[in-house]
Amino acid sequence: MLNAFIKMKTLNLSIIFVLLVNLTLGQSTEHLSFKGVPIDGTLDDFVFKMQQNGFTLSQTENGTAFLTGDFAGYKDCSVGVTTLKQKDLVYKIAVIFPEKETWSKLSTNYFDLKEMLTEKYGKAEVMVEKFESYSQPEDDGKKIYEVKFDRCKYYSIWQTDKGKIQLSIDHISARNCFVKLEYFDKVNGGIIKSKAKGDL
Repeated sequence: MLNAFIKMKTLNLSIIFVLLVNLTLGQSTEHLSFKGVPIDGTLDDFVFKMQQNGFTLSQTENGTAFLTGDFAGYKDCSVGVTTLKQKDLVYKIAVIFPEKETWSKLSTNYFDLKEMLTEKYGKAEVMVEKFESYSQPEDDGKKIYEVKFDRCKYYSIWQTDKGKIQLSIDHISARNCFVKLEYFDKVNGGIIKSKAKGDL
């Protein structure tokens, strides 16, 4: 009777152990998704899936594909799909939302997207929303001026089991101001980090 009990207990523990191992392995190999597509695979494969989602390929250059299309209710967004060049493995997606000429429109985009991301992923783990100028800008014109000259630090970061998501207000030169949303896949990002370490 005691032997049967010990065997049964050992069997139960073995089953639990196997289930935990499978669950852990499953979590560690899941990829972050973009438009319902896992951020994984070759650049050509991922671009093909994006084209099936309504995006148009603009060009491919140095391991990055540039596409245009609608995303999260915003029309004419630019999307960059980046790979680890040596492995042709997709690991990062960046969305550039349409440029805005006023702070009110730019910040509205940022806070609308932030609200949607918070509803989906919970509260951001990192959140910085400030101007780094000598005096705090008060009107719309002064605020957009600070964005153009890199004195606006507005960003939120969500850490998930599958990777990192970062929303920010950004600019190129002193003319183009926009909201940027980036997705960093954890699994493939780890492969890239390992490759980089191997180069050192």
